[in-house]
Formats: sequence, C-alpha cells, structure tokens
Amino acid sequence: MENLDLTVLRTLLDWRRQGRRALLATVVRTWGSSPRPVGSTMALCEDGAVVGSVSGGCIEDDLIYRYSRAHTAPGGAAAAGVTHDIPHGPPQRVKYGVSADEAHRFGLPCGGTLELVLEFDPDTTLLATLVDELARGHLVERATDLTTGQVSLHAALAPAPLLDDGQTLRNTFGPEYRMLLIGAGQLTEYLATMALFSGFAVTVCDPREEHRGGWNVPGVTLTSDMPDDVVRDFGLDRRSCVIALTHDPKLDDLALLEALGSDAFYVGAIGSRRNNEARRARLIEHFGQTEASLAPLRGPIGIFIGSKTPPEIAVSVMAEVLAVKNGVPLPRDMQVGSAKDAIEPASGPVCSAALPPQ
Repeated sequence: MENLDLTVLRTLLDWRRQGRRALLATVVRTWGSSPRPVGSTMALCEDGAVVGSVSGGCIEDDLIYRYSRAHTAPGGAAAAGVTHDIPHGPPQRVKYGVSADEAHRFGLPCGGTLELVLEFDPDTTLLATLVDELARGHLVERATDLTTGQVSLHAALAPAPLLDDGQTLRNTFGPEYRMLLIGAGQLTEYLATMALFSGFAVTVCDPREEHRGGWNVPGVTLTSDMPDDVVRDFGLDRRSCVIALTHDPKLDDLALLEALGSDAFYVGAIGSRRNNEARRARLIEHFGQTEASLAPLRGPIGIFIGSKTPPEIAVSVMAEVLAVKNGVPLPRDMQVGSAKDAIEPASGPVCSAALPPQ
C-alpha cells in the first residue's frame, strides 16, 4: 500500500484526467481536539466519491452534501431538487465545530474545531508532475496562492510541517515510508503485513532459500541478495527503517553497520537483552564501533506489551516504529529491555519473543 497522501493525489489525478470535476481539501488549522492532524488531505469527486480523510466521517458527509451531486444531507435526509456542484474559482476556507452544536453535529470531540482549505479542479498537469515526483521518491513542496488558486511545485530538502500564512498554503509531500526487513521468517510475515497497511513500502531480504520458499505476503518486494548489499543499494533516507530479524550475525551485523551510517529514522534488531549486548560487543571489538556510534541501534526492539507470540511481537515492534516515525518519545518503562529488567533476572530467556504476560 502506498501512503495516504499519494493515494489521494493519484486518485484526484485520475478523476481530473477523466474530465471530472473534483476538489482537494486540506486541514490547515485545528483547535482543541481534532480527529485528523494538520496537513491531512482528502479529495472529493463530483459524483460524491471520496478518498482520504479530514475527520472521523461526518465532515466528509457534509462536504459530499455541499459540493457533489450525491443529494443526501448528513444523517441521511434527502435533498430533493437541490443541485450542489463543485464551484469554480479560487480556494475557499471552511471552518467546522465553532459552536458546541456544530461540534456535536460533525462528530468533533468536545471543544474541537478544524479549518479546511478547499481547492477546486486542481490543474491536471501539475498534479501529474507532483505524483510522478513522489513516485520517484522525491520530497516536494506544493505552494498554493490562496487568492488566485495558482499552484507551484518546489523541490524540498527535508520534511516540513504545513504552513498557512493567509496568503500562501505550503504543504510538503513526501514519498512512501519504506521498511527493509532482514530475514523472511514467520515474525517477518506479520510485521510486513502490519507495515503494509500502515502505508509502508516493504522489502524483505533473505539469501537463505529455505526461508524464502515459504514467503506468502503479497505486495512485498522479496530479494535474495546479501543484506549488507541490499542496505547499501537501498538509498536509505529519513523515511526509511531497517529491522534485522534473523538472529544470525553473518546476515545481521554488516547490514546493521551499513544502516547505522545512513539517515534511516529507525534501525533495530530482534533479540534478548543478552543477545543485543553480545551484538554490541561484537560490533565494537571486530568492526571498530563505539558506544556512541551504536547509540542509534535499537534493541531489544518493540514496546513492552508482554509479547509471547510472533503476531504480538510484531504489534510491539510496529508500535515502536510508528512512535519513532511520529516523533513520540516512549517512556523508559515501555521499552522492552527496561521493562524486563524490572520483572526478570538478566539471565532470563535469550529471545525477546519469550516475554511473560502482563
């Protein structure tokens, strides 16, 4: 699965190429609680089709009612004889949840308010350029003049938050987040599946034929090359993560070293505290690493939820990856190694899969 922004833009492009009228809605401001963060997008076609999200669903329903030919008011009431077409002209601002009644009507949390910018019939050529650049893995800033609706595209060097200064709306779109998994075992299947539905493009690397033979997760790129070569050729950036899952130093260690020298936002390896301590000692003794150079290496990986089975461990690891991706600091007592220190001796099980229940 590609990330949601790219899905929205690609679908919007398809509608416009078909000659259909459509709008692009962007969340530009929120107050209090809100269902979707600033920068979230959705596209609405003239026939009422929607892709993406700006709320929990009620605001989407209202936009469909206001700006499409699907003549059903929120709550299911018919709007007989009413033609609600997508307007022409420059972008418009729409605000929801200003009053308590509106907050209740549109399903916003208590005190929640959000503001949208609606762009009507975005230019097909510029949309095609944007989608193509994102598909190539480039970061792109899309700048919209809020007075005229004119759009310009600019290369971006780093991800940036949405900026709305009242005159220009600047939203930086990035390529898919990518996850490289080393090892094609059962745990990898669960983690790859979760990463796919979380919007990551997933690559699995395993040179061992006996492990690759049973691989059965569609949508994943599977390679038999040596992991360190794959990491080197992967072009790791700030939207990439690398996780070693084989327990085999011959496969994991060199790949992790390559990943630690990159911009990857997450680099980790499965294993118990004891195995991770042994890995660090190996990398220091044989590969000239230091405690400082190994600081970004995560292990034991995951957050502590008492994981005991492969799917539970995958949930634990995916949760940590998403927390790091989203810039959420994890308390020490949620980290697997720290939590296990508190409840079992250091000579406990050798694999983080053998966690006691909570």
